[in-house]
Amino acid sequence: MLLRSCRVRETHRIFISSSRKFEMAPPILSLALPSETGRVLSIQSHTVQGYVGNKSAVFPLQLLGYDVDPVNSVQFSNHTGYPTFKGQVLNGHQLWELIEGLQANDLLYYTHLLTGYIGSVSFLNTVLEVVKKLRSINPKLTYVCDPVLGDEGKLYVPPELVAVYREKVVPVASMLTPNQFEAEQLTGFRYLSIMYNRMVK
Repeated sequence: MLLRSCRVRETHRIFISSSRKFEMAPPILSLALPSETGRVLSIQSHTVQGYVGNKSAVFPLQLLGYDVDPVNSVQFSNHTGYPTFKGQVLNGHQLWELIEGLQANDLLYYTHLLTGYIGSVSFLNTVLEVVKKLRSINPKLTYVCDPVLGDEGKLYVPPELVAVYREKVVPVASMLTPNQFEAEQLTGFRYLSIMYNRMVK
């Protein structure tokens, strides 16, 4: 099944999906916990200006009938493609505090986890702990990972994040939504080269 990425990009997306079947959530949100309505924990960026990260994910998912709980991995004035940006970055300890608060109130049952921009290895490692925690509560959790690494041949996260995504995140994710550059980083293949080789053959 092909799902549209919630991240706004100018480039075409490459979708990597598992064989899992996804069901559309009913159009009415339920307040009962746990409920039959899909519940999404969305860990992504937030910008004051523009529509990326949680600003581009939460509302569309709610329109589809999902109950969405956003965690902002960063809060920036604008996305990092601009010459400058200002803001705050959530660290792994702060993320885990939020998870503990949800668990203390029996609010940690989710059907889906969605992750986007993550700016540090420590935060990404904490996200992996969150995956374990959520799957211990709901083994059927679907983890949709948008591995935000870069675009048009340029990384805009620390280079060491690539290895963590490749070695730790890819094996536990249900679905990945990289763009072409990110797919090349994760697989080690240049897709333009592969396509060209097929054409000349």
